[in-house]
Amino acid sequence: MDNNDILIRLRYALDIKDQDMIEIFKLGGVDLTKEEVQKVLTKSEDSYDDEDDDVYEDEDHIKCTNSMLESFLNGLITFERGPQKTKDGEPVKPDRSIRNYSSVNNVMLKKVKIALKLTSEDIIDILNDAGITITKGEVSGLLRKEGHKNYRQFGDQYARNFLKGLTIKNRG
Repeated sequence: MDNNDILIRLRYALDIKDQDMIEIFKLGGVDLTKEEVQKVLTKSEDSYDDEDDDVYEDEDHIKCTNSMLESFLNGLITFERGPQKTKDGEPVKPDRSIRNYSSVNNVMLKKVKIALKLTSEDIIDILNDAGITITKGEVSGLLRKEGHKNYRQFGDQYARNFLKGLTIKNRG
């Protein structure tokens, strides 16, 4: 599952309109026009290397890079919960968590959890709606930092089912 696919599924699951997509990207620090957002929200017919963070663009498609996806997820948190401020009233600059392609799904899960104010039980219920049984301990491992001894990778199949369950919860 590539980053464009994650965006497409998230947009559908959360029923986000084009104008809101533009606003969310802007809150995350990426300025896109409506046409560019629509190009990002298309699946590529050509395959491209997921590890490559260069911008891939043709007349009908723009590749969503790891940094673009993380900017969207940070923007989603700000869109849903408002801007975070320090004690001095300065806005907090969100951290960059995606280190490589293997951590994309875990970061997506963490940031969607934050944006939608989900608990571990909510995540278990969402995955259960999609037909996946998972324990609270396994969820805890998915939310750990990469490199932690209990870290567990959130594979593409789990990510697909999480987004499917999110769709069932929000649209069902």
